[in-house]
Amino acid sequence: MTERLNNKVAVITGGTTGIGFSTAKRFIDEGATVIVTGTNPETLTLARNELGDRANVIASDAANEQDVRSLFNRVVAEHGKIDVLYLNAGIARFAPWEQHSVDDFDKQFAINVRGPWLAIKYGIPALNDNASVIVTTSSVNQMAVSGASAYAATKAAVRQLVRTAATELSPRGIRVNAVSPGPIETPIFGKMGAPPEALAQMAKDFTSQVPLGRFGNTDEVASVALFLASDEASYVQGQEFVVDGGISL
Repeated sequence: MTERLNNKVAVITGGTTGIGFSTAKRFIDEGATVIVTGTNPETLTLARNELGDRANVIASDAANEQDVRSLFNRVVAEHGKIDVLYLNAGIARFAPWEQHSVDDFDKQFAINVRGPWLAIKYGIPALNDNASVIVTTSSVNQMAVSGASAYAATKAAVRQLVRTAATELSPRGIRVNAVSPGPIETPIFGKMGAPPEALAQMAKDFTSQVPLGRFGNTDEVASVALFLASDEASYVQGQEFVVDGGISL
């Protein structure tokens, strides 16, 4: 442990499972005070049990404006200003274009795009000068992936949010960057709405396309998020760090 985030306050949305949860543990090990959010009662309970008093686990819907506003008001009241804001909450729904439901389209844009837009909107007053904002995008925002019409569009939109926020917040020294995972072993992969056999084939197809020949793990993404959160990335602004084993090549 190097305590690269010593005395920093970090908020991680979508922090009760997968990449967000691994990142929460890394941030804690590096000395940060960590607040994680989620909506699933089961994973909220698991996160509370696993993290104990090392983190504040809060039920908060990333797509709900009132929840987002209340989250930042609460964090400021309890912890003061925020030094690291990691916007990781997201969902994925894959389906052939003609079979993709409008409801799934709307849910993905609500959580994946409106979510970080709201968080940045209400998080700006809560951020310290020179804070770091990190947003999870995806390597599909650079690739044509069958079945990902809506999901890929949300992640491309989020990439543009990162660019715009970096431009607007630069005068305060606030850095805004993205982490772009490829195929990663996370619960989101099993929640895409596809039948098990389709998921198995998708996993096989992805693996065959990854130059490194495997899925990544959540700790590998958390390592990049930690770098962006730390002072080591003090001159990195508006960038997207791809963690995908080379699949987007």
